[in-house]
Amino acid sequence: MQALLLIDTQNEFSADGLRPVSNHAGALARIQAHVEQARREKRPIAFILHYNRPEEWPAFQPGSWGAELSPGLGVRTGFGPEKQFAKDVFGAFSGTDIEAWLRQVGADEVLVVGFYSHMCVSTTAREALMLGFRVVIDPEATGTRALEQVGLAKQSADDVRRSAMLHLVSMGASVLAAPR
Repeated sequence: MQALLLIDTQNEFSADGLRPVSNHAGALARIQAHVEQARREKRPIAFILHYNRPEEWPAFQPGSWGAELSPGLGVRTGFGPEKQFAKDVFGAFSGTDIEAWLRQVGADEVLVVGFYSHMCVSTTAREALMLGFRVVIDPEATGTRALEQVGLAKQSADDVRRSAMLHLVSMGASVLAAPR
């Protein structure tokens, strides 16, 4: 059974957040469509929130608007199993009981969506692969930011997102086709 993992779908990535993602509105619409479909099918949904540690950058501070889930997202009853998890590292499986929960609800595959494609989405997908889960990614339901390092490279947000997806596919993940 496939479970839906929403990685860091928090206000901080919106246009008003401290870590805005250029494709946030489009990616969030796709994420919400995945939530609706998973609920119709009564599949498990995990909402994973990222909280920065106190000594880290001020984004994602517990209790702040930026750390809250994006509007319309969150655990609801009356569907399949849903649970919220919190993390303070890139991967959702590190320091949480998400693996045990997924196995308890009978999931052997995860559909991973959320933000940042190249960091928390990628790390979570890699962890899931290493733990024996089949991994599916919807590239259109992920987003990131442009990256630049003097002397190394400069990539647009879309190039970073596509590169992260390409790396995950080379490791065994599958990707959903873009909607037509």
